[in-house]
Amino acid sequence: MKIQLETISSPDKSFSMMFNPRLSDLFYWHFHPEYELVFIKAATGTRHIGEHISTYEGSDLVLIGSNIPHLNFDYGVKTEYQKVVVHLKKEFVETHFQAIPELNPIQSLFEKSKYGLVFKGETKNQIGEKLFQLEHLNSFQQYMLLLEVLEELADSSAIELLHDQSYQNKFSEREQGRLRAIYAFVDKNYHQKIELAEIAEISNMTKEAFCRYFKKASKYSFIEFLNRYRISQSKRLLMSGKTVSDACYLTGFESLSYFNRTFKKVANENPRDFRKKYL
Repeated sequence: MKIQLETISSPDKSFSMMFNPRLSDLFYWHFHPEYELVFIKAATGTRHIGEHISTYEGSDLVLIGSNIPHLNFDYGVKTEYQKVVVHLKKEFVETHFQAIPELNPIQSLFEKSKYGLVFKGETKNQIGEKLFQLEHLNSFQQYMLLLEVLEELADSSAIELLHDQSYQNKFSEREQGRLRAIYAFVDKNYHQKIELAEIAEISNMTKEAFCRYFKKASKYSFIEFLNRYRISQSKRLLMSGKTVSDACYLTGFESLSYFNRTFKKVANENPRDFRKKYL
């Protein structure tokens, strides 16, 4: 399972859009030169951008910088959902907005997108509704509405950076493919015990070499990454009404006390309090 270097742009278009694409049954870990603005309206799902993994609920609005690897936002979503994806050509973003002083706030917005941006509160739903309106407009009207959307996002304070520093896609396509295979294996098997020898074999490495490689690639040990991924999945289960005990054992943890400690370390709260917020 190789990471996809997705080809999107048409030579005669500065931006392109997809309305309600369906990829929920596909683990599509990919990257592309285009900047991506995506809105999804769904009960819950996984937000996996670069090294960041978390869960969104109800809806999600994200701006992703050029060449940052990410997972399709509808992956694993079993309920009904709506989604719109806007891709903006790298050359368009990095020349057009920079050349016009009045658009400097939008240029700053795209600079921040190198960290991965998620928008909160009413902003995400208001912008989401406008993005769906793009489907029924001609090219010039789409351009004008898109400028309006970007201006509103640039002025918004309801914003969160997903990385502590700008994300650099420092890996070749081959290395991205190897990481994607690792992530896909974890996604398929996180609910059961994963031996280090298994995951090292997938990567064609010894256990020692794999541990060094993964730490360098992700900044986490493999166990730390696996635990974070399991906690992300446990949040989804807790929000759906599962008990703390169910969320623990269904995500591959073998000890409830260890699950509670790990959840607190990753999420900065205990799982029982997290569950109460959503039920």
